[in-house]
Amino acid sequence: MLITVFRTRVRPGLRDEYAAAVDRMSELARTMPGYISHKSFYAEDGERCTIVEFEHEQGLRTWRTNPEHLVAQKMARQKYYTEYSVQVCTLERESGGSGGADLTLGREDFISLARVYLEMRLQDLTV
Repeated sequence: MLITVFRTRVRPGLRDEYAAAVDRMSELARTMPGYISHKSFYAEDGERCTIVEFEHEQGLRTWRTNPEHLVAQKMARQKYYTEYSVQVCTLERESGGSGGADLTLGREDFISLARVYLEMRLQDLTV
């Protein structure tokens, strides 16, 4: 599994307009081969973090090179973002659990854990 962590800061006053563009890209991403899921969160300081999961490299490559997505990326860099970063990671291991039950970390739990981790990292970076 490939996990993309996409971090952005949206220019003041454009958050609602940006959200409409994001909705279209979310819809398009769901049609890509190997797409598993994605979730987005805003940190207290306004940074937006999106975590995207793809089953395989081919699906991620299809998404990365999709013509509509390429146009949206260019527009976002020019119009919406004050800054952005993309990190692509390969999942090496999953584990976890609660209350002695199933110890396999599910996708939803993984995304929640990643959110907590990223929020902690954001706090470390702002100190």
